[in-house]
Amino acid sequence: MTSTALSRLLALLDLEKTVDNGFRGLSPAEPVQRVFGGQVLAQALVAATRTVDPERPCHSFHAYFLRPGDPLVPIDYSVEGSRDGGSFSVRRVAASQQGPPIFTLASSFQRTQTGFDHQSQMPVVPEPESLEDDQQVLLRDPALTPGMRDWVARERPFETRSVLGRGLGDRPARPAVDHIWLKTRGSLPDDLSIHRALLAFVSDMSLLDTALLPHGKSIFSCVQVASLDHAMWFHRPFRADTWLLYAQDSPSASGARGFNRGAIYTRDGTLVASVAQEGLIRPR
Repeated sequence: MTSTALSRLLALLDLEKTVDNGFRGLSPAEPVQRVFGGQVLAQALVAATRTVDPERPCHSFHAYFLRPGDPLVPIDYSVEGSRDGGSFSVRRVAASQQGPPIFTLASSFQRTQTGFDHQSQMPVVPEPESLEDDQQVLLRDPALTPGMRDWVARERPFETRSVLGRGLGDRPARPAVDHIWLKTRGSLPDDLSIHRALLAFVSDMSLLDTALLPHGKSIFSCVQVASLDHAMWFHRPFRADTWLLYAQDSPSASGARGFNRGAIYTRDGTLVASVAQEGLIRPR
């Protein structure tokens, strides 16, 4: 059964076509100051995918966040068909709101082919069934303000279970490594392009926070944070409605920026995607 939050997210990804290679997306009706980066990633990927032969799934994208998005204003996505070759297609997407660009994405699509095959090994972690839903853990935090409690308690499209736990404010410093199990709260259609878009959406939810772990801070501390860029590679087929392990680390923070990496595995250890992101992190 699909949750209401997941149904709403799927509706947000069903973009309105405005002109040839032009699409429009909306933001959820939530009390936030700016558009969530994962939403723009997912909607831009959907826009690009709709202009490519379905036999060529996306294998990678590289994106830059240029300006904060206004959640009250529709987002227009303009897709440029850069190239359609014998095996690969390339698309560029520009997202704007009432004129100024807020985001750009370059994506590459490939006809399914075979070749050399190897992958890294999945970290050894507890099974998701042995861990508690992150939402329930956070709701027991006595330090939550009423406003923050309402935000934590809202229905979410993804269920996450953190191996080490994180918290919402300052916390003990620890190495910049984390492992989080995740899956959608409900089943999804068999269209694998939707699974890619949803994984792009959720890949932006916790990655930047990894760079704050060694400093005892979180994105809810007195810290200014913002995603600057985001890159993702899809290696093998997967379903976002089954458990996936998001293994994250941050090898460097400097110059008010934190660099973060992610590897996403199915529970049988198959590496299905890799992620890299740099974000702004500086004390307010």
